[in-house]
Parts: sequence; C-alpha cells; structure tokens
Amino acid sequence: MKEIKVNELTDNLFETISKEWMLVTAGNKDAFNTMTANWGGIGFLWNKPVVYVFIRPERYTFGFMEKNDYHFSYTNYEEIDEESVSNGKFITGPKHITKQGMYNYCWPGCLTVMFDKEFVGLIQIADIKKNNDYAMWLKVCKKTNCYLLDKTLAKYRKRSGSISNHGYSELIKWHYRLYRDAEKQNVFMSLFNTGRNLVFGFYKKKRYIKNG
Repeated sequence: MKEIKVNELTDNLFETISKEWMLVTAGNKDAFNTMTANWGGIGFLWNKPVVYVFIRPERYTFGFMEKNDYHFSYTNYEEIDEESVSNGKFITGPKHITKQGMYNYCWPGCLTVMFDKEFVGLIQIADIKKNNDYAMWLKVCKKTNCYLLDKTLAKYRKRSGSISNHGYSELIKWHYRLYRDAEKQNVFMSLFNTGRNLVFGFYKKKRYIKNG
C-alpha cells in the first residue's frame, strides 16, 4: 500500500466522498472493522490537515472506536512566538494521566484537549482569572482519566502576558488561588499542591520539553 501525502491529492473531494464514498477503519491489529461512509469532510485546523467523519452508534465500527473508553485526551504541540515563528520547542506529556497525576501538574496544552461532554457532563469552575484551563482539567479528571495522542497537532503562541511567562512568585500566587479558591482546599493542602506543582514543573522541562 502506497502512502499519498495530502498535498498531492488532486481529486474533487466533494465528488469523491459523496459519490465514490470512503472507507473508515477502527480498532487495532488484533481486532478491527472497516465500513463504507459518504459523510465527512477535509480541512485545515491549527495549521494541520484534518479529516472528520460521522458514524452512527448503531454501526459495528462505532463499537471499535469506543472500545478504549477514552473520554478525555490531549496531544503534543509546538511553541511559536508572537510573530508565529517556531522557537524549536515541542511539548508532550504522560501517556496516561489519573486524577492524582493531574494534581501533580497541568500536563495538557489547553488548545489540544478534547473531552466527551456527554460522558463528563456539565463542568463549572470558579472565576479565578488565571489557570482556568487547569481548573477545568482537574474537574474533568475526577470523572475520567486523560490520555495522550502522541502526535504534534497544534501550535501554541507564547505571549509575554501569559501565565507561563510570569516569574515564580506569580506562578505560586495563581496556583495557590487555584487550589484554595477553585478546588476549595484548606491552606495546608493548597500550599502542598502548589509546591508539588512547582517540582513537577521542573520535571516536565527535563522530561517532556524537546528541542527540535
């Protein structure tokens, strides 16, 4: 089977998908199923070519898609500056994040996260001004674990005013507020989790930030 790069496609994809149909395969090498489909699309999202399809729950292939029970996921991403130029850093994270693992550190990049709203339900967080994404992931991770799709599918623009660019005193303040105000933890646990987060922040720099 020959791989064809997306930029080499010259077909009329509206005609191809609607009239000639496509094949959708789900599963793994030990158990999988392929079905025909003629609703979906192709586009460009977060500087990446994407394909999307819609599959009815009644279809046999749908079961293979749901089998792994992944309701919360994230991907790798690349950092760019305010001029959209790559700084050569590629950020990844743990393959599997439990509730405890999410308390260790905010591993997922906000722009890469997807979760199953039907499974997770309504999530509401306190208005803490900063770290709102982390507050959200902590609540979602109480309902389901988070999994890494080990692909670089996004670019994150690092701005001068972002929390990740602040000094340690600012980081400590906003993380303490996250645990104290959003998570409603007591003073001791808020301080403990803030300190733990700083330690794992150093670990992330060593383990999960790679220079391209």
